[in-house]
Amino acid sequence: MNPDTLKPRDAKEVEETVRWALAAAKTLELVGGGTKRAIGRAAQWDATLDLSGLAGVTLYEPAELVLSAKAATPLAEIEALVAASGQQLAFEPVDYGALLGTVENAGTIGGALAANLSGPRRVKAGAARDHFLGFTAVNGSGEIFKGGGPVVKNVTGYDLPKLLAGSWGTLAVLTELTVRVLPAAEHELTLLFAPRGVSEAVNILSRALATTCEVSAAALVPGEAIGLRLEGFAESVRARATRLGELLGLPQQGTLADERSRSWWAQVGAADLLADEPLVWRVSLPPTEVARVVRELAPRRYLIDWGGGLLWLGAPHCEAERVRAVVPSGHATLIKAPPAVRAVTRVFPPLPPALAAVTARLKAAFDPAGRLNPGRMS
Repeated sequence: MNPDTLKPRDAKEVEETVRWALAAAKTLELVGGGTKRAIGRAAQWDATLDLSGLAGVTLYEPAELVLSAKAATPLAEIEALVAASGQQLAFEPVDYGALLGTVENAGTIGGALAANLSGPRRVKAGAARDHFLGFTAVNGSGEIFKGGGPVVKNVTGYDLPKLLAGSWGTLAVLTELTVRVLPAAEHELTLLFAPRGVSEAVNILSRALATTCEVSAAALVPGEAIGLRLEGFAESVRARATRLGELLGLPQQGTLADERSRSWWAQVGAADLLADEPLVWRVSLPPTEVARVVRELAPRRYLIDWGGGLLWLGAPHCEAERVRAVVPSGHATLIKAPPAVRAVTRVFPPLPPALAAVTARLKAAFDPAGRLNPGRMS
């Protein structure tokens, strides 16, 4: 067995690989498409578990709104398949290829759910974990197990999909996943308004989301525009766009329809604006705190998404203690930084003692010997 890179072809070989690591006291770095490899603490592992051989859609039932695929199935392949049936992954998975300098459009379904990273539609459709129905995985003891199931209202046992979503491969190796798909909108339209100061912009975003116009995305790109997206049947979108303009009482700067709208939101979700920044923070926080945080940190560049619930900050220096001191009610994650910085920085937000204790117990239950991605979330 190659001690550097291990490439199983199916779940059984994943099981055998983890058992080998357990017996040999080796640690494993889990990699699918590799697009998020630069996120997290820079750590040293004994071997790389390359899951790229576990690819392919295993079940797709458009009428049941459900799809199953092996963990390393490219998102691009899944999105093309469901689009052909007029459907979509409603959590709008993001592509950080440009931001992190990795291969674009190489993300996998397993990576998207293991990281629980959601796009601009989160304000309406929920997070990635909300669409994660079931899985097959291998735990750190080298045992295959399953969680959830191929139906939306599965209430048998613990809701393990939500537990593994956002665990970044530290609890188990996902080998196959089942997700919910939803009908895609016939038409989408993004209303653009002149950019405002942070306080006024967040107020506009909040007001828009509070209307009955069903805004599916709301963001501020400083120096460019405030964007509000509407989706649905063409006549409904047009009527809601008119109504939203009346309620906000703001002159429009322009509109983006369909493919141009999708492209704009893909760039917003991926934080492409910050691609040239050496360090990038992703901060989840209450919208009421955004203006204060921007004022106190004075970032070189920033971007506001999720109606003010997500703030991207670009900076030349790390200053982790300062960033987290300014956002005590939020969660600041260092998404982009050189390996030397990540090696000495708490990349993910520190957990409160009680939650840290629960997390430690979960790690001990799923991966008692600490073989899977150890240190990744430190």
